[in-house]
Amino acid sequence: MANGSPLGNLFGRSPIGPIQQHMQVATEAAEHLPELLAATADQDWDRAKEIHKAIADDEKTADKLKSDVRRHLPKSLFLPVPRSDLLQLVSIQDQVANTAKDFASTVMGRDLRFPEKLFPAVLELTNTSVACCQQALKAIQELDELLEVGFTGREVKRVEAMLKELDKLERRTDKQQFSLRRKLFKMEPDLPPVDVMFYYRAMALLGELADASEKVGDRLQILLAK
Repeated sequence: MANGSPLGNLFGRSPIGPIQQHMQVATEAAEHLPELLAATADQDWDRAKEIHKAIADDEKTADKLKSDVRRHLPKSLFLPVPRSDLLQLVSIQDQVANTAKDFASTVMGRDLRFPEKLFPAVLELTNTSVACCQQALKAIQELDELLEVGFTGREVKRVEAMLKELDKLERRTDKQQFSLRRKLFKMEPDLPPVDVMFYYRAMALLGELADASEKVGDRLQILLAK
C-alpha cells in the first residue's frame, strides 16, 4: 500500500479481512438489543444507558472501518469480483449498525418501555432480527474462502444454503411484525397515543434490521452469480 499503514499491509495480504471485521462489529451492535430491552423492562435505566453507549461505540467503530475500507481497498488489486461491488457490500453492512443504533436511540430518547403484554413478542422479534444479522455474518465470514476458489465450486453451494436460511429468518420477522402490529392495534385505546407512535416506530426498526441483513445476503448472492 502507498501509505505503508498496518491496515494497508493487511489489505496487501487480503482485501476481505477488514470487510469481515466491519460486519462482525455491525452484528455486535445488534446483539446488544435484547439486553437493552431486558434492562428497560426491569426499568434499570442506568444499565440501559450503558448498553446504549456500547451500541453507539460499535456503530462508531463500524463507521471508521467503513471509511478505512473505502480509502484503502486497492484499486489495482486483481479480484474475481469488481471493487465497486465490495464497496457497496460494506455500505449495506453499515446499515445493520446504523439501524441497531437508531433502535437504541428511539428507546432511550424517551425511556420507552413496552407494555408487559407486548414485551414477549417484541423480544421474540428482536431475537429473530439479531439472528438475521448473525446469519448474514456467517455468510460474510466465508468470503475469504470464496475468494480463494474464485467464487466457484462447493463453497458457493455452502454459502447459497446459508443465504436461503437468512431469507427464511427474514420472512419470519415479517410474520412476527404483522402479529405485533395487530396486538398493538387492539391495545391502542388503553395506551398513550404518543407512546403508541414510538412503539410502532421501534417495531419497524427491528424489521429494518432484518431487512438490512437480508440485503447483505442479496449483495453476496449477486457476487456469487458473477
